[in-house]
This record gives sequence, structure tokens and C-alpha cells, in this order.
Amino acid sequence: MGMTITEKILASHCGRAEVSPGQNVWCGVDLLMTHDICGPGTIGIFLQEFGEDAKVFDPDKVVVIPDHYIFTADAKAHRNIQILRDFARKQGLKYFYDPDFISPDQKGMVSPCKDPAGTSYRGVCHSALPQNGHTRPGEILLGTDSHTCTHGAFGEFATGIGNTEAAFVLGTGKLWLKVPASIRFVFNGPMPRYLMAKDLILHVIGQIGVDGAAYMAMEFAGQAIKSLNVDERCTLCNMAIEAGGKNGIIEPDDVTLSYVRQRSTKKDFTVYKSDAKAQYAKVIEYDVGRIEPAVAKPHSPDNHATARELADVKIDRVYIGSCTGGKTTDFMAAAAILNGRTVVVETFIVPATTETDMDLDRVKVGGRALRKIFADAGCRIGPASCAACLGGPPDTFGRANEPIQVVSTTNRNFPGRMGHLDAGVWLASPLTAAASAVTGKIADPRKFIS
Repeated sequence: MGMTITEKILASHCGRAEVSPGQNVWCGVDLLMTHDICGPGTIGIFLQEFGEDAKVFDPDKVVVIPDHYIFTADAKAHRNIQILRDFARKQGLKYFYDPDFISPDQKGMVSPCKDPAGTSYRGVCHSALPQNGHTRPGEILLGTDSHTCTHGAFGEFATGIGNTEAAFVLGTGKLWLKVPASIRFVFNGPMPRYLMAKDLILHVIGQIGVDGAAYMAMEFAGQAIKSLNVDERCTLCNMAIEAGGKNGIIEPDDVTLSYVRQRSTKKDFTVYKSDAKAQYAKVIEYDVGRIEPAVAKPHSPDNHATARELADVKIDRVYIGSCTGGKTTDFMAAAAILNGRTVVVETFIVPATTETDMDLDRVKVGGRALRKIFADAGCRIGPASCAACLGGPPDTFGRANEPIQVVSTTNRNFPGRMGHLDAGVWLASPLTAAASAVTGKIADPRKFIS
């Protein structure tokens, strides 16, 4: 009997020739990531259980990336980052991407990426990890953030864990994992220009529900998936958790390997692919030509509708950013619509990472730099961070303090995700978000792009 890619990775890390869904296996971990929300709690449990003088299992395999509460004057947020900073220094961690606060009067603003080869601030963890060479096929990557499943885009087993589990990994480099069953999602046909990965995953979640893949591996395949670049594959896997998935994963191909070899260290890695006779809990196939630009209505990612059906919904704000919608590809898509047009509602552009922020000046659409397009369109451009995706302290950039209606490229639309509990967050692709920004209503991007 064959195995899926997820099963093969777990088998290789627990020393078994094969594993099957439902088995509990003791796995070695290649990389642990934490950030400014869960990091302090993880550290506290680690020191309590392993001792104040305990050392982490491998200082080169722990990556700490403050990103959620960066641009704020909130003292508790600053305290969290200082806890991380002190721990990283004491442990000799190689990868602590320090926000480098300047002074309280500047509300915790950080300096730009001043040392591309070093460990200065990078931005959102899920985009910064691959950009800085921390993602490799065939590995196990665990993080104290539910959207750690993003990194399955690189053909590795990546999933979010809690503080207690992370503290155990810090001390041992291992974790007890249950092998998930797999659902294979096959997207047939060429990808239409008016669709993005966000549309595909919102379509899936709308179909199977927020618990439709509970503790399962969501394996994405098909012609349309193979045509996606790394940014788009990350978006797809990022939202596997919104269907309850344990992990999202895409088999590595030349697109994957080219990216990883350009970004990664010289560390060896193994490419695994699903066997032809692998057993799946379910196989679901789609004709992408029949999928329309999608929107998740408030207040759940599975509250699916098409943009076409929501043409009468007035909005107050558009937010294009986050690990799901703030990558270079996302901004290129938005710029294709905003170039030469003006937004009619408040529109925020927030790059996920400092590298993407630099791409706003380096990358051009229609012969014009992205930053110039957005500025001329009347958008507000913010510094790289999670910013309004999670809400956070009252002065978090882009926070909605009133019950407004926001079209957002983020990954969750639960009450309070952008401030006010009654604010309506409508999840959509960057194309749909940009089209909505210039119309003041939820708009189908096919009106602007064929």
C-alpha cells in the first residue's frame, strides 16, 4: 500500500518504514518558530519544566520572529518582545529577527531591514520564514501560530502547535504527533487570469465548511496548482486551518526547488511525493474554469458567496495585506486594477515583510513601480507587519474602531479581527479587493480584467 506525502514525511521523522492515519508517532522536529504573542508563554513553560538554566535542543533550529504587535506604544507588547530578546541572547539563538525599537516617543516604530544578511526585523513570520531560507521540502516545521500550515507550500509537514507543545519541543527537539488522514483537492484546467489562490481556497472552505478537514492533511494538486508561483501556493496552504486542517501541502516541483535553492542554506533536504496507490479519505476535483471570484461573508471563512452576488454591498474600507494577501504577487495583482484609477474608500496597503516592502519600489506593473501606483491611487501604505490582521492594541495600524464594512485579503473574518466586534470583514482576493476599492462596493474583478 502506498503513502501520501504527509505520511512519508512523518514516517521519515519517526524512524519507521511506513505509517498510517490515526497512528501516534514520536517525531524529530527540524524547526520550531515562535513570535511575540505565544513566545513569552512558551518560554515560561520551558523554563518552568526544564529549569531556569536549561538550554534549547538546538539554537540553530529555533526561529523567533516578532511580527504581530510591532507598531504600537503598548507597554505589554514591548514587554513581550523584550522577553524574547533576553531569551534569544541567553540561549545564543542564531535566528532572532529583532524589531529594534527606537524610542517610546516614536510609538515603537522599527528601523527598516538594515542588515539583509543578519537578524534585523523581517516582518510577518509566515512570509519571512521562506524568504530567509527556513523552509525546505521533506522537513517538519512547527510553529506557535495556527497559520504555520502555510509552509506546506514547500512540500514539508508544517502545522501550528500550542505553547505547552512548543515548550516541549524547545527542550527535546521532538513531539508526539498523530498521523492525519489526507484529502486530495485536484484543480483541473488552466488558471483564469481573474482568479487567485484566495478564490480557490475560499471556494473549498465554502464547500466543505470550517470543520470539513478536521485534523486532516489537505493535499493540493492539479494543473492549476502547478501553474501557481510560491506566493500563491503559500496563500492556498495558509488557509488550510480555516477548514480545520492539520496541515496543507503541495508536492515539490521545479517551482519549489528553484525558490528553496535560491533562498535556503546549503542544508540537504529530501523531496517526497505521494504514491500512485496512496490512500485518501476523499478526493475532490474541480474545474477551475467554473470557479468564480469568491468572498467569505462575515463572520466565518466558510460563509461563501461570489463577488458577483454581492455587487450591492457597500463598503467603508479595503485592506490589502497579511501573510495571506500582502506578498509581492498580491500587490502586483492589486496594482493591475489600481494602475491609473483612484480608490473611493479608505484603502490600506500593508506588505507582509520588509523584502516585500522593498519590492514596492523594485517591481513594476505597466511600467510603473507598485508604490507609485498605490500612492497615486490614493492608498495608504503602511510598514511591514501583521498590522490590522489580528487587531491588537488600540493603536495598531489600520485598526477599525467603528463597526465598518471592510473587504480584506486576510485569512479570518471572526468578530473583532479588525477591532470593533460588529465590524464586517469580507475576505477576498487582492484582485477583488482592488476592484472593490475603486467602486465602493464589493466588485467582481472580471469587470476590470478578462
